[in-house]
Amino acid sequence: MQFQRVSFFFVAFVAFILCALAAPVPADDDSLEKRITHSGRGTWYDTGLGACGKWNNSWEMVVAISHLRWNGGGNCGQYMQINWGGKSQYAKVVDECMGCADGDLDMSASLFSHFASQSKGVLNGVSWHFMAKGWHP
Repeated sequence: MQFQRVSFFFVAFVAFILCALAAPVPADDDSLEKRITHSGRGTWYDTGLGACGKWNNSWEMVVAISHLRWNGGGNCGQYMQINWGGKSQYAKVVDECMGCADGDLDMSASLFSHFASQSKGVLNGVSWHFMAKGWHP
């Protein structure tokens, strides 16, 4: 009788351990988001006090993301990699762009100038993805 009881608890314990090991680990939303490549239009704006609450200058590599992707400021300070015309650059999210579609970016003057002359005005087909939170160049 006691042997059966000990055997039952042993089997139950092993089953519990196996279930715990087989349970999926919750994914880190940041690691999933950084793998997604977004695309849209790139424009430039005059920097100043951004929606993240800090002042920025036109020579900084900073960007405003669409209000549709803003997430209550959850991406403030997060870096992204931006690609256009065979060029690539890292930039930090510092502002929200109310006039931008979901994949659009509004770039500081120096960031836009890295890709093209400001007189171009709009860069169609800009692609970008978030880097992991906490990452910086």
